[in-house]
Amino acid sequence: MRNSFSKELFITFLIIYFILMVGFALIYFLMSEIGFTVLSDMSLQHGNSVDRFLRSFYFSGVTLMTVGYGDIYPIGVARFVSLAEAAVGYLMPAAFLYKLIK
Repeated sequence: MRNSFSKELFITFLIIYFILMVGFALIYFLMSEIGFTVLSDMSLQHGNSVDRFLRSFYFSGVTLMTVGYGDIYPIGVARFVSLAEAAVGYLMPAAFLYKLIK
């Protein structure tokens, strides 16, 4: 009989979430680097690169996990990128559960 919880699957799930979060953070960061206004508070237009990447990472995490605090929100083209990220974040747990019970 198989256990209902797989530590390996859970760790894989966390790694995938982290990779997605960093990947989308890089997309937001690079969008701001080439001149797009990405966030409502304009925080990606000011400060050093590390601070701007960390703000991108925060926004990516909040979006991927569909928390949506509302302190910052995407504007312009970034709305569509964040919509895709939220969809991925919404579907990942369903895929995890499907794989777990299969």
